[in-house]
Amino acid sequence: MTLELLQQRVIQHLTCIYAEVELPTTLEQLADRLINTMQGDDPVRDPTPHKNRWDEQDMILIAYGDSIIRHANTDDAVAKPEEPPLHTLHRFVKNQCLPELNALHILPFYPYSSDEGFAVMNYVQVNEALGNWQHIRDISADVRLMADLVINHCSSRSVWFENFIQGKEPGKGYFKTASPSDDLVQVVRPRTSPLLQAVETKDGLQHVWCTFSHDQVDFDFANPDVLNEFVGIIRHYLDNGVRIFRLDAVAFLWKKLNTRCINLPETHEVIRLLRTLIEHVEPNVIIITETNIPNRENLSYFGNANEAHCIYNFSLPPLLLHTLLSGDSTALKHWMMSMPPAQQGTAYFNFIASHDGIGLRPVEGLLDQAQIAEMVSTTAKYGGKVSLRTAPDGTNTPYELNIALFDALQGTHQGPDKWGVARFLCAHAIMFALEGIPGLYIHSLLGTTNDYDRFENSQHNRAINRHRWQESDLLAKLSNENAHHRTVFKAMKNLMAIRKAQSAFHPNATQYTLHLSEGLFGFWRQSINRSQSMFCVYNISDEVQTLTLADLNLIETEQWKDLITAEVIAEHTQTLSLAPYQAVWLSNK
Repeated sequence: MTLELLQQRVIQHLTCIYAEVELPTTLEQLADRLINTMQGDDPVRDPTPHKNRWDEQDMILIAYGDSIIRHANTDDAVAKPEEPPLHTLHRFVKNQCLPELNALHILPFYPYSSDEGFAVMNYVQVNEALGNWQHIRDISADVRLMADLVINHCSSRSVWFENFIQGKEPGKGYFKTASPSDDLVQVVRPRTSPLLQAVETKDGLQHVWCTFSHDQVDFDFANPDVLNEFVGIIRHYLDNGVRIFRLDAVAFLWKKLNTRCINLPETHEVIRLLRTLIEHVEPNVIIITETNIPNRENLSYFGNANEAHCIYNFSLPPLLLHTLLSGDSTALKHWMMSMPPAQQGTAYFNFIASHDGIGLRPVEGLLDQAQIAEMVSTTAKYGGKVSLRTAPDGTNTPYELNIALFDALQGTHQGPDKWGVARFLCAHAIMFALEGIPGLYIHSLLGTTNDYDRFENSQHNRAINRHRWQESDLLAKLSNENAHHRTVFKAMKNLMAIRKAQSAFHPNATQYTLHLSEGLFGFWRQSINRSQSMFCVYNISDEVQTLTLADLNLIETEQWKDLITAEVIAEHTQTLSLAPYQAVWLSNK
């Protein structure tokens, strides 16, 4: 009966997706094909609706497969690693990051031609420069493994695209094309390059759709063969230990002329279909949508708790950066007060730094143009770069800030100061305490600074925040009492260890924004069973701030303690003096 009901649900999804498409088969036949591709050797099971697949102990480390490499003792700067980088990364995670972190997002580890892995040449191979599938399976045995499903596009050097050019299967009909005479003015773009790329094929000149770059050619999901290919890729990843899927750039998946070609109903329905298929064979899998778009549009990817389990909280990084650079939390507070709590079975995925830059589209309507311009200016002052996109009116506008977060927070809008490390840790103390699951970029964990050499060598803005550590150099930094890397690493692990033990930090625990004096930012968390309350308060300024505990309305019959300093609160009417960028986690347990 479960299989029959699954087929009915899949047909319902397909009816919505292909309502305007003439298919070569019946919906029933396509549904059976997709189910068989996904099922493999697994039985079909009934998923539990509205189930939280996470708790307060879940935190995800984000890294490239070669973020840490081990070289032989040699002066040759281009020498190949002495061992597969995936093995080196695995050792570092096991020896240095457990048990504080229990999940690892390895950024695209497949053969690629550009964009640091996001122009995939082969989805079912591991880049041999990194390792092999056994290394991936070994990692998945120790931590929950998150992988990218680069679903919008692939490399122009892939076999599929070569077949498209030659009119062969598989690949013929896999890619979206359009005519230069089509009205494409509404199409939303994250880049400044031309949307269409002229390609000479066996069938004549074709203009291929390229949302991101001409090496990243967009799929045409109106062809059900493309959908089935990706269902097979998901099955392959499941078989190799992946349990969290990041749907990369999924907002652009479906294209339709005379529309914005972003967030279309068919795109949402494809996500619902993939979730239905996945959770009937692996009920504990998590789907995370990566949609770097304005906040209200981003929230739509929760659907009715039937699309993404988690969505990237894209507004958080630029809002928090603005808050700490300006010493003004007004915009951050207003945003937090407007954010709906995630339903049971869904959660926010919080991050404040990543392999990409700090996106600016997610603060459209949240910050004014002057505030954005000031962030852009300060980023440049601290050595960062700014990537642009082409707006619908044809003008170029800032799209993201490219800078290591440690450098971005080395000072305020007024300039560098001595509070850089404290400010950097304050930002993470905020993220760790917020409603949602924290995602921690490896270079934030390590306090990595701007990599100007990588930028110069690649001339790609994002390379500035994609440093590759030599393992021996990194371990030396982490053991050096005078290195800020050690200070950051130890403080991060301490905050994460505290977080893991607090039921009030469950990703779905209650959250309310506090109204405090200027210079302070805070919120209240309460555990799902209401046994633990937590007041999280932060000095977001470079001056000492006074917190009057009476303003928090603490329950007088309970004992309160700051979990970070272990200071016990003697009187509920006392005041606390918070040093610049100090964080306080006041708990009744």
